[in-house]
Amino acid sequence: MSKGLAAALQEWKIQEKEFHQLQESHRLYLQKLEEVSKLQKYVAGSIAHQKKNLKDNLKSLKKFSKGLTEEENNVVEETKERIRNMPNLILQMETFLPKKNGIYLSLVLGSVNVNLPTKDAKAEYKDEYERFKLYVTVILFLLSFICCFFVNYRFLDALLNFLLVWYYCTLTIRETILISNGSRPDGESYQSFRIQFLAYCLYQSFVQYLQYYYQSGCLYRLKALGERHNLDLTVEGFQSWMWRGLTFLLPFLFLGHFWQFWNSVCLFRMAQLPECREWQVSIVGFCFLILFAGNFSTTVAVVQHKHRNQKAKSM
Repeated sequence: MSKGLAAALQEWKIQEKEFHQLQESHRLYLQKLEEVSKLQKYVAGSIAHQKKNLKDNLKSLKKFSKGLTEEENNVVEETKERIRNMPNLILQMETFLPKKNGIYLSLVLGSVNVNLPTKDAKAEYKDEYERFKLYVTVILFLLSFICCFFVNYRFLDALLNFLLVWYYCTLTIRETILISNGSRPDGESYQSFRIQFLAYCLYQSFVQYLQYYYQSGCLYRLKALGERHNLDLTVEGFQSWMWRGLTFLLPFLFLGHFWQFWNSVCLFRMAQLPECREWQVSIVGFCFLILFAGNFSTTVAVVQHKHRNQKAKSM
């Protein structure tokens, strides 16, 4: 037997031995996975049992709130405080266990388990999420710059719009996975501003509903007179051709503008609080301020322009 063939056979024997070791390691790996799966089910069942017992214990302690000595009352209050703190500890345990996805992730991913098993895996996913935002933001900035100043191709514009839609859809999925793994994006600042913002959204939807019917009536009248094109659309905001019959709508528009200004003031005040650590609060407040300034100045300018035109016609 030649030396080359002997060396090749010897190398194969070594590889075969390593493969058998790999098979044994893989068998052990599957065995450990099965053990982990059983342990996860046991811990999940124990957590559900603990939650039920916590509620029952808290209810039973509330029955003994009267007729206690000072020492007994101190013991009861201390026990209640410990019971109230336990849900936070249980929540930390649940972040490392498989759980049913929420409505959004169920619609997008189905029943796939998205809970990462270790702290290192969660931290790595969080870092990868931040890198993803940075890289895609740079790409979108460069593509927007190119489309704005250098080229005028419909294909590139469509590509930019597609990237924007894909980016924000992907971002919501990744953020939802982070929340499922224990991330808490809704801090105290968000909770304190939430009701005011939702009320503003409700009012804005109501104003847009009024605008739709008002603009539809204006367009119908102007199309009948031949002053507008048949394919003209209703738009958000205020246009010069909407002047007739606007007295009813103007108060609602100005109230919405001043509500934007009030949102800006509230956010700037919130940003000054010592417990507010989110830099986004000031940025959102600045955006609301720009929104108010643009909408208010546009509406006032159009109203003044039409008022001057009416005066000129009457003279």
